[in-house]
Amino acid sequence: MSAPAGRGIDQALGSAKLPGLTPAVASKLAKGLGVATVRDLLEQVPRRYVDLSRQRTIRELKVGEEATTTGTVHRVDGRYVRSRRHLLTVTVGDGTGYLRLVWWNQPFRTRAFRQGEAIVVAGRLERDRRGSPSIVNPFVEPIGGPSVHVGRVIPVHPATQGVSPTQIRRFVHEALERFGDEVDDPLPAGIEPFAGAPGRAAALRELHFPTDERRRALAHRRLVFEELFVLSAGLGMRKHRLREEATGRAHVDGSLAERFLQTLPFEPTGAQRRAVGEVEADMAGVHPMNRLLQGEVGSGKTIVAVAAAMRAAGSGCQTAFMAPTEVLAEQHYLTVRALLEPLAGHAPAPDGTLFGGGFEVVLLTGSVTGAERTRVLARVASGEATIVVGTHALIQEGVSFRSLGLAIVDEQHRFGVHQRVLLRTKGGEDEQPDVLIMTATPIPRTLALTLYGDLDVSTLDEMPAGRRPVETHVVSDEPGRERAYADVRAEAAAGRQAFLVCPLVEDSEAVAAKAATSEYERLRAEVFTGLRVGLVHGRMRPAEKEDVMRAMRSGELDVLVATTVIEVGVDLPRATVMIVEDADRFGLSQLHQLRGRIGRGSDHARCYLFTSLEGSEEEGRDEARQRLRAMEATTDGFALAELDLEIRGAGHLFGRGAVEEAGGAPIQAGRGDLRFANLVRHQDVLAEARRAALAVVAADPTLSSSENAPLLAEIKRRFADRLDWLFAS
Repeated sequence: MSAPAGRGIDQALGSAKLPGLTPAVASKLAKGLGVATVRDLLEQVPRRYVDLSRQRTIRELKVGEEATTTGTVHRVDGRYVRSRRHLLTVTVGDGTGYLRLVWWNQPFRTRAFRQGEAIVVAGRLERDRRGSPSIVNPFVEPIGGPSVHVGRVIPVHPATQGVSPTQIRRFVHEALERFGDEVDDPLPAGIEPFAGAPGRAAALRELHFPTDERRRALAHRRLVFEELFVLSAGLGMRKHRLREEATGRAHVDGSLAERFLQTLPFEPTGAQRRAVGEVEADMAGVHPMNRLLQGEVGSGKTIVAVAAAMRAAGSGCQTAFMAPTEVLAEQHYLTVRALLEPLAGHAPAPDGTLFGGGFEVVLLTGSVTGAERTRVLARVASGEATIVVGTHALIQEGVSFRSLGLAIVDEQHRFGVHQRVLLRTKGGEDEQPDVLIMTATPIPRTLALTLYGDLDVSTLDEMPAGRRPVETHVVSDEPGRERAYADVRAEAAAGRQAFLVCPLVEDSEAVAAKAATSEYERLRAEVFTGLRVGLVHGRMRPAEKEDVMRAMRSGELDVLVATTVIEVGVDLPRATVMIVEDADRFGLSQLHQLRGRIGRGSDHARCYLFTSLEGSEEEGRDEARQRLRAMEATTDGFALAELDLEIRGAGHLFGRGAVEEAGGAPIQAGRGDLRFANLVRHQDVLAEARRAALAVVAADPTLSSSENAPLLAEIKRRFADRLDWLFAS
């Protein structure tokens, strides 16, 4: 019998009294998979399915095909090989032949097998080096279990340490029996995902225990549509509220912005002109702008940002320009001052003053202390500081703007939601500032529609004239390494500079990867003798980091050894060589950002990605090889972003970023914001779901009608814990 509607499905797993689901097991599921409630359990999508309804003998199995068979365990061999890597081999026979089952680095499985035990096996049949039939990482179940496991198509759910897929399958089956009728359908009446789409409750049953492949596919597509519909509706609500309910200031005087563009020593690209026009149209309206500006590394986003700041200044308003690191904030500060110098008609004073004292650019970070901090805070409060560049120090108590009209947030994914909201409140209670969010991490269109569905998007898809693509090479041998080092020496002799990036700060016994501190000592003493070599990493004090970066900017260093602290915000036209150690440990986005640190002038630039993967047979490294090959093949950041999305999945769309929110609860491990949808495979579903959701929001912006009550409840349930800005201006 089902539990009373609305209570059982949302209760904690530890209280659900499912057979075998003890509080200890519930704790492991919550910690390892983020599965805390019965509803979470029912929304745990199977990784794959195994058809146990049709089986063949071992002799009948064919190499390269998915196989299901039964047999008896003849031998269990677990041992350590290849630098302490564990290899488990289980030999199974059925009278017609023998089959080897193989697991790498899973010694705990050794205890799960007993000689003479009857098991069912499923997986892709291969031949090992000796020509014997084998399956790597197969599905295995003891024969004689309950009917939920045999004689049917069964799900294989993601597992976690201490809880097997078999246990999870039993929990899901029992939860469907007891609580399946409590599943509410959030889609409003009249919204049909597609012809023949099942209801939500029926879709969940087919998802876990499909009747056949056609019905399983229909069930999954229906759940994908619903998920993207709910997400799009929530973002649509926020966009409507920000656009229609919030009050801002209309910045109608664009003369200062146009004068700024006219003083540039180069002609802005067509994409820059288009983005400036979109920003200015937003800022001229009475509702606050909420726009995302995305573009390749070096595509000129700062030009657009400064033009927006000049439009705000034309209305007597200040601009806050927030960056995630002091290195990036300092870079923006110097860049903005240099860009405005022609407009001022003279170089700025040391304190940033322009236009005879009536217009200032100031820097506010944690390193600005004492009398200088007092001076800067006074200028900000009086309104004399027209552009305030800084880190999260901008949102601390004691920082008061006289008239904040524009908030620019660079590399916004590194900030938490709470910090962006606090910056917005610096504009005062009556008027909210316009907001321009910038990112140099190209975002695929599908991800932009979901992650930034509440924003308007401008894209810089042109590079400034004279920029040459960076030549990229994957290096896996010593001769290649020596050629790269020789390139660094040659470039230094010509007055140019190089970066060498390591994944670690210091050597670690746990991780076999290069460390910046030890590489700095080795390179300075053995490889680049005679060159000026510097070191910068995240554990250095801010003042130390800035001293190094200042030396690099002034040309006092030839080579900078660093961690990814230089991933963004370093703009050195003389830098022409980038070496990335253990490049296989970095994601595509990071590699693309690191490569973007060079080739920012007119000189030819090379990027060398050092790796030990080539020729390695270690399991699970194909994905890393795919990333490195992609970096060699293209410098198109948007193409790389699409591939990165396909490889890694969307993950947490609304994660809290590298900078943790004060007091914010950590996101549960193992759960992405999208549980059913894949933004690469389901682009067509996203388009249809978004269209339908925005039509519903247009007719009922607050979803206050009784017809839309289930949808509103689902939006709050799914996303209110992470989108604390969803229901607040």
